[in-house]
Amino acid sequence: MLLTAVACKKNEEECNSTLTKNSAPASEEQMVTDYITSNAITGAVELENSGMYYIITTAGSTERANQCSVLRVKYTGRFADGRIFDQTVGDNVATFELGGLIEGWRRALPLVGEGGKIRLFIPPTLGYGSVDRVNPQTGVIMIPKNSLLVFDIELLTITN
Repeated sequence: MLLTAVACKKNEEECNSTLTKNSAPASEEQMVTDYITSNAITGAVELENSGMYYIITTAGSTERANQCSVLRVKYTGRFADGRIFDQTVGDNVATFELGGLIEGWRRALPLVGEGGKIRLFIPPTLGYGSVDRVNPQTGVIMIPKNSLLVFDIELLTITN
């Protein structure tokens, strides 16, 4: 899996994770809106003038994650051309501390509760940015720099 988490912190006072206020430049936001338009996607909402868009398909419970929450999720990550670059398969789930994930996930996952489902349209600035994401063992580029990423995420559990 490409999404990596930092060590879990059980005590809220030990968590040092904070969100940045980065926003995608106009060119990246245009990349996202062009993708949404060309794929006839309806109901996408921009997240706080960030250039990132989302669709909540299931709101989930009222409990929300914070940056120090440990989340169990199922997800699929795709490039704009539809190719899957990462996913949980079958009954497998991924466990992450929210604060250790890419900025797009960190900002959007608190919008849904346990049982929630959300689709994210993440510009490069809030994803993996302007550097190729390379498999350290093979040297193969797994996520090319400046990639628009589309994630379908189901938030199974939140541990605060």
